[in-house]
Amino acid sequence: MKRSTLARSAAVASITVALLLVTLKTWASWRTGSTAMLGSLADSALDLVASLATLVGVWFAAQPADREHRFGHGKAEALAAMVQVVLIAISATAIIFRAAMRLVEGGETAAAPEGIAVSTIAIVATFALLAWQRVVIARTGSVAIHADHVHYQSDLLLNLAVIAALVLDQYAGFGLADPLFGLAIGAWLLWGAWSAASTAVDQLLDREWPDEKREAFVAAAARHPELSNLHDLRTRTSGTQDFVQFHVDLPGSMTVEQAHDVIERVEADLCGRFPEMELLIHIDPQGHIDEPNNPLVEENEFDRLGGATP
Repeated sequence: MKRSTLARSAAVASITVALLLVTLKTWASWRTGSTAMLGSLADSALDLVASLATLVGVWFAAQPADREHRFGHGKAEALAAMVQVVLIAISATAIIFRAAMRLVEGGETAAAPEGIAVSTIAIVATFALLAWQRVVIARTGSVAIHADHVHYQSDLLLNLAVIAALVLDQYAGFGLADPLFGLAIGAWLLWGAWSAASTAVDQLLDREWPDEKREAFVAAAARHPELSNLHDLRTRTSGTQDFVQFHVDLPGSMTVEQAHDVIERVEADLCGRFPEMELLIHIDPQGHIDEPNNPLVEENEFDRLGGATP
């Protein structure tokens, strides 16, 4: 299955779960009067909006490059993730405010069995969604689905907190449990927003690949003995699309056609090892130096493999 299709399937699944949970929690909030349950409802409602934004983001990111966007539309996923971050932050702020007012003004909850039943259903549905999202993230690296995944992870704790608040409030007689759990839920959501934002910002700012992935790429290139002094390696990810460019030295005595054939073989191998990658290789004559005082450009990446140059 294509990466874009997998990402869309995860987005549709999250919308379906969000619709189910909003319906159930609206009824449960009316029955229980719980601040924690109301916070959970607000979070699920924003989940629905965020999941819709994710679906639009992954759909737009999958569109092919055009004249105005020659590198494709992959960063739409990061923008969708940032929309989620804003919604998560709004939800968390509202929950914290509501919980603080409940601490000051007091109040009681009711209908614990109904609230616990709804929260249990929400936990089961969320577990199923998270399992599918993990599969999609592993296969696609989608930053929008990752942000959605972070949000739904917090939903598990949120629903457990609702159950705990209702049990402590109505069965243990601890009246402060509901607003205190509401405050904890809000704080957890803010932390989730920060985590999701950092991943999205990395893509928007074209952060380099993680060291492990970069090293694996260089090691794959080093399997080609025709290449020497691989330098000025630049990597980035946009949505589910990877972009890589680097310089290599080839003998100055090679013809253009010979050099072209070498690079085509290298490109075919590397693109086979790293699917969904757009690769650009620049050829330098052996011994050529582009920027002698710039280590970011001139550092030989093969030397970083422990001296295992091709």
